Order: sequence, then structure tokens, then C-alpha cells
Amino acid sequence: KEFDLANDTQLCPVERNALSDFYNSTKGAEWTDRTNWLDEYTRYCDWKGVTCDDDKQHVTNLTLANNGLSGRLRESIGNLTSIKVLDLSDNDIKGSIPAEVGQLSELTYLRLSYNAFTGTAECLEELTKLQLLHLNSNRITEMPNMTQFNKNENMKSAFVTDCGVPSAFNEAPKCE
Repeated sequence: KEFDLANDTQLCPVERNALSDFYNSTKGAEWTDRTNWLDEYTRYCDWKGVTCDDDKQHVTNLTLANNGLSGRLRESIGNLTSIKVLDLSDNDIKGSIPAEVGQLSELTYLRLSYNAFTGTAECLEELTKLQLLHLNSNRITEMPNMTQFNKNENMKSAFVTDCGVPSAFNEAPKCE
């Protein structure tokens, strides 16, 4: 049997594995700034764009805006269960937004704008703590039901669609 410590959560925490998978699926070797990423002697809390809680146990912030990310966002992002801020805007991430993003119950700030996401974003409707949601300039065909977000008195900003191109729609959506 092969000796592999990747599944030993004492030596290789679930969040480190999730971030490693994120790095590989978004073509981390091609990022503009990948300081300390996957360095075996550096805690994942010290990787570029990663912030952890005071105990250095859980990721609370992943901010890699305008950093040359491409590829796809994978389901393992859902293993960052304490994350409050996820800002991957201004990159070139493709594919659908994984349903697991909608299970990040602590999320207050979500910026995925200016990427190449496709499909639906309905999975985000359960994010009741959101204060900011930016999905604009993607190719998302079905947006979350904004009624739920309108009930959230903490919501400060929601910019989910463009009134123009580029768009997956044949005609520009009507903005009210």
C-alpha cells in the first residue's frame, strides 16, 4: 500500500488540501503572484491572498482578484467552511459556480465578477449572511432569486448582471 499523508488531517489539514486543489484547478503555476503557494514549509495561512482566523486554523478570507487565475473552480472550495470573504474577481475562471459555494454559510462577501462563469447561480440563494454579491460580467444564465437578498438587512451591495454585453442572452436583460 502506498504511503500518503495527504489524507492525514493532522499533518495535512482539509483546508490545505482544498487550497491545493484550488491552486491546481485554477492553474496556479500561471498566476501573477503565487507567493508561498504549495510551499511545504509555509503554513497555508501565509500563502498569498489567504487569511486565517486568529488561531491559524481556518481560512476566513481568500482574495486573489486580478491575479491571472484561469481553469475552473472545483467542489473542494466547499471545504473552506469558515470563509467569510471570497474575492476571485477580474480573472478568467471558466465553467459553472460549484453548488458547494452556496453551502459556505459564513460567507459575507462574494465577488466573482469579470470571469467566464457559465450556467446558473441559484446555489447562492442560501447564503443568508451575504453583505456583498458581485457576479457581473460573466455568462451566467440564471441568477439567484434576489427576493431573498432583499430581505437581508445587512446586504450592502448586489451587482449580479449587466445591462448589456458580453452576455449569454440574445438580448440584454431588462434592468429595473
